[in-house]
Amino acid sequence: MIVSRSLRFIQDTQLRASSFQRHGLGPHRGRLNIQVGLEDGDIYDGAWCAKYEDQNQWLEVDARQPTLFTGVILQGRNSIWSWDWVTTYKVQFSNDSIAWKPSMNGTKEAVFEGNQDVETPVLAVFPEPTVARYIRINPQTWFENGTVCLRAEVLGCPLPDPNNIYTWGTEQESTDKLDFRHHNYKEMRKLMKSVNEDCPDITRIYSIGKSYMGLKLYVMEISDNPGKHELGEPEFRYVAGMHGNEALGRELVLSLMQFLCHEYKQGNQRIVRLVKETRIHLLPSMNPDGYEMAYKKGSELAGWAMGRYSYEGIDMNHNFADLNSVMWDALELETDKSKLINHYIPIPEKYTSEEAFVAPETRAVISWMQNIPFVLSANLHGGELVVTYPFDMTRDWAPSEHTPTPDDSFFRWLATVYASTNQVMSNPDRRPCHNEDFLRHNNIINGAEWHTVPGSMNDFSYLHTNCFEVTVELSCDKFPHASELPTEWENNKESLLVYMEQVHRGIKGVVRDKDTEAGIADAIIKVDGIDHHIRSAFDGDYWRLLNPGDYEVTASAEGYFSNRRMCRVEYDHYPTICDFLLTKTPKQRLREILAKGGKIPKDLQLRLRALRMKKLRRGTPGDFRFKM
Repeated sequence: MIVSRSLRFIQDTQLRASSFQRHGLGPHRGRLNIQVGLEDGDIYDGAWCAKYEDQNQWLEVDARQPTLFTGVILQGRNSIWSWDWVTTYKVQFSNDSIAWKPSMNGTKEAVFEGNQDVETPVLAVFPEPTVARYIRINPQTWFENGTVCLRAEVLGCPLPDPNNIYTWGTEQESTDKLDFRHHNYKEMRKLMKSVNEDCPDITRIYSIGKSYMGLKLYVMEISDNPGKHELGEPEFRYVAGMHGNEALGRELVLSLMQFLCHEYKQGNQRIVRLVKETRIHLLPSMNPDGYEMAYKKGSELAGWAMGRYSYEGIDMNHNFADLNSVMWDALELETDKSKLINHYIPIPEKYTSEEAFVAPETRAVISWMQNIPFVLSANLHGGELVVTYPFDMTRDWAPSEHTPTPDDSFFRWLATVYASTNQVMSNPDRRPCHNEDFLRHNNIINGAEWHTVPGSMNDFSYLHTNCFEVTVELSCDKFPHASELPTEWENNKESLLVYMEQVHRGIKGVVRDKDTEAGIADAIIKVDGIDHHIRSAFDGDYWRLLNPGDYEVTASAEGYFSNRRMCRVEYDHYPTICDFLLTKTPKQRLREILAKGGKIPKDLQLRLRALRMKKLRRGTPGDFRFKM
């Protein structure tokens, strides 16, 4: 079996080179798909580059154990300014790093074809697999206008060696019996159907729409009453595969639905409580068209961008309505600050028109958001190890700038919950993935402070709905090899569970009509000191995510007097119940009575007369003129 041994699992000390131009182009940067920052010349450059341009240069990997080497994948230098790649190369093997044996093609030393551009990965399979501890890549020719630079991935299988104190990589087996492999569209659908058949009482599969190529966007619902919103029960979602080539999120979501089904049946009390108290929605593939393109190439050969975009070439991470600009423009133009809207910002008409360049997948997710009262979500990406939180867009279109929401403290909590329980992110000895060291930020960062992203799903979710959402960058690799999936599941399992449990933090309750006790939809919930409101769902229930503390909370609705009360959020893992009863205004009662053709009650007549007299005494004409 040929297994990719990702160089991201190799420590820097296991990589050596004949020479290098400077530290930022040292052997530790010769890893497949490693990305450079905006500026060349720093310590995070985009390849290993030899100091000399001759055929005696090499990049060496020490496997630290006997390994059956089977091939190499080569890539050029990632750079904004330079074009460097190796066009042909040789390979040598050694057991002691002193005596070297070349890879042979019959009686001649094999020469392998390299790259024709900087990004496309090129696979070379050795004519004869070779067992060794060390392997060297030895460039022979390179792009005529460039220099000797490369990024690489080694293919091979480690062999058992009881006398070796080293292990290659950090892979660990999972005790969970899950289907650890990459699933194409048909296989994904089959797996979801299997989970539904295993747990029919707590699962439901539904589609929220179709991709450009007609593939359905399937969602797995997990709840003790699937298909139904229960009063007071919060709605949670995980969205994966927005970028089709970022495949780890897709597989983690598929593993999560299997795990929840199995553990619920086994009576795991943590999972039973989560399923009974939460309505969970899992969308494993928002961009199935892009995934299919990347899947056909394979985990190593898809490169950094193949499958990222929709079939139409749309980056869905920038495809949601830019409501940030709508809000910030209003702040600058509106003189009456009481008229400003800080939540449920409507979508501009130019965005909703049929001519707008909006992917059908994006439209489907927006409709999904509007139809279900989601409270909490995470958007699963790949290619880095960090959790980002809104806002994702800078206010003045700067490339990057800290741009917090009014709920910044809670968003930081959410990001920290995931990052601190992730086994890789929380490892203080891990190396940076590409060009930024997020360890110094405790593996969380404000999205706009990293880089501005106009039209992100996170910002849209916060400004157009009640739902708080973060982005989780799950792994340095966007499309890790299938052999790494059990390890990645163990890295993320606790994080996925504990993040879902945060949907039960803060306050929740029901806003009702005092007279009829019917739930009031679209009641506005305002927390004093936080300039972002939320609204009640169609049956009057609401959820407001908050950190522990004492809060003055006001509920208001059209046609009702506002009601205010103090609500205390404890450190417990369950929300504080804060219900509200609202009384109709006399004007609203009058409207409803007149609409039904009824007779105005005596108490309402007296109340309206008193209000009219009060206005007259103030010197204002009355609003109510009717015959007693």
